[in-house]
Amino acid sequence: MNIFARQRRVATLCIVSILTMTFTTARPQSTDAVPVETQQSDSLAWVNPELRPAAQQLERMAGDFRLSEEALPEMRALRFDTRPPLEDITAEKRQIDGPPNAPELTVLVINARAQGSRPGILHTHGGGYVLGTAEGDLVNLQELAKALDCVIVSVEYRLAPETRYTGSIEDNYAALSWMHAHAAELGVDPAQIAVMGESAGGGHAALLALTARNRGEIPILLQVLIYPMLDDRTGSSRSVPEHVGKLGWTAESNRFGWGAFLGQPPGTDKVPAGAVPARVEHLTGLPPAFIAVGDLDLFVDEDIEYAQRLIDAGVPTELLVVPGAFHGFDVMARETDVARRFTQAKIDALRRAFEHDRAGAATP
Repeated sequence: MNIFARQRRVATLCIVSILTMTFTTARPQSTDAVPVETQQSDSLAWVNPELRPAAQQLERMAGDFRLSEEALPEMRALRFDTRPPLEDITAEKRQIDGPPNAPELTVLVINARAQGSRPGILHTHGGGYVLGTAEGDLVNLQELAKALDCVIVSVEYRLAPETRYTGSIEDNYAALSWMHAHAAELGVDPAQIAVMGESAGGGHAALLALTARNRGEIPILLQVLIYPMLDDRTGSSRSVPEHVGKLGWTAESNRFGWGAFLGQPPGTDKVPAGAVPARVEHLTGLPPAFIAVGDLDLFVDEDIEYAQRLIDAGVPTELLVVPGAFHGFDVMARETDVARRFTQAKIDALRRAFEHDRAGAATP
């Protein structure tokens, strides 16, 4: 019998909450005593029982989703969320100026209206740096905008390998700059903009927070990093436990994604630190962070380590580690209780940041 949990550590310079949702699951002590037809795969044995149907579906799909440059066009055409958009939350594509000497950018603007001054979120989608679109997250973002009464701008940044890290980082910063400059038009409080992303989008959100800190032009209230892709060394020069990273996103996929993004093999000492959040030496002065990940996710160790480094740098950081959860479980199994709690924790973190900032602004 195994109980998964993470312990809380409180640093003197910041507020840290390491939240865990524990469960107990029995596993066969010896596979010899279990009929072959009833044995679970090694991967499924570690999964929260509520998430196992989704995990089994992922296992069946795994053979059809091997990343390669040849497979990218077909994989980019796939649509995973077929739910219709919400009718009561507006969504509009807009063309904006891209970075200098670069094409125009498409952004997806959700729940904007000129009246009022509400919080805003600059969102960067996931997809291993090589896949994904802003529109693919539309319904999720509409639901979030509705829950928080906020405006969301999601960026159609240029994907790798066609565009390396320097291009997509600048795309995202151009979108953040546009959102900040057009805050009144969008109905956004320019002092209440968070950045958020999932997986590679979480890596982009972390890079965006670093870029904004370095340039000192635009304040960011909070960085929300959902199972973020932060370290090119994971699965290349740095191994992971045998039971980790088997579902949703694997070490093989990670090597391909990082190699495409960097334009060179990942995990070497030649990788530029500015392209990889985990390689950035100094994290002081970054906005507060909310980081959430499952403990079976390939990124779990790098995400915990990044949270620890933020804590040590004096950055208020909240870390949520979900036992028995794999990469993307909140999307694959959105109707489960564990996925709902995960999503609610993200919403609560954003709400606390927005409300705390408003309360502070109202204080004489």
